[in-house]
Amino acid sequence: MKQLSLKKKKSLLGLSFLSPWIIGFLVFTAFPLLYSLFLSFQKVKITPSGIKTEFIKFENYTYAFTVDAEFTQILLKFLRELVISTPIIIVFSLIIALLLNQPIRMKGFFRTIFFLPVIIASGPVITDLMEQDVTSIPSIENYAIFAMFLSNTDGFLNTILTYLMDNLIIILWYSGVQILIFLAALQKTDRQIYEAAKIDGASNWECFWKVTLPTLFPMIIVNLIYTIVTYSVFALNPVVDHIQSSMFDISTGFGYASALSWVYFVVITIVLAIGVGTVAIRGNKKYT
Repeated sequence: MKQLSLKKKKSLLGLSFLSPWIIGFLVFTAFPLLYSLFLSFQKVKITPSGIKTEFIKFENYTYAFTVDAEFTQILLKFLRELVISTPIIIVFSLIIALLLNQPIRMKGFFRTIFFLPVIIASGPVITDLMEQDVTSIPSIENYAIFAMFLSNTDGFLNTILTYLMDNLIIILWYSGVQILIFLAALQKTDRQIYEAAKIDGASNWECFWKVTLPTLFPMIIVNLIYTIVTYSVFALNPVVDHIQSSMFDISTGFGYASALSWVYFVVITIVLAIGVGTVAIRGNKKYT
């Protein structure tokens, strides 16, 4: 009984430490989330006496896909940018992490440089940079090497290259946290594995594919999830802007904005499931 009593005391002590987070989650996350789901099936009117709702079933969702053509176009454009940007961000982060993991001077300084945009990045800052054309390479389309690449690639690759050059700085801006995650994983890798591979005659290229990449595979999935989520909630996300504008529009209101939010949430969840599932399946087949 004394041991059971001690376990109960420890459980209550643990719950007491967790209770602020649990209460905060229920009040500020769970309740607003469920309430927005409720509003998505309602026609919401804000009156001097309070908020009035009228149950309209799936009309808000039907309106989003049959009447609001702008939302569909913005969402498809965002998904295309997400599919293009996410692999670029992860590959760039991996390359920079590999370089920073080398025995070079001022590694701490370079880590700070790459992580600094994560600290200072915000909606107003990015907006000002975009207005000043700092987030893209000016007149890149006039460079001979870029024109040569465009002339020797098909339409899909042209789209990727053009998007990459127009949003290069923004893409690099997203890579700070991913670089640190990859770098932490690289620093925890046992160097004896590389020494054993070298003794067996493995080249640096073979060590990367056979040792480094399998070791970093879990971190690739983590960075994939982090990149998609961060990209989807970015302050200048056009989908988020459209949802916010619909929320304050008299003709649509909070109910329609809630429906758009849930549509967007489901789409991002599907993208996450497909992306993580694809990477996990291919990785398990290749590294197991």
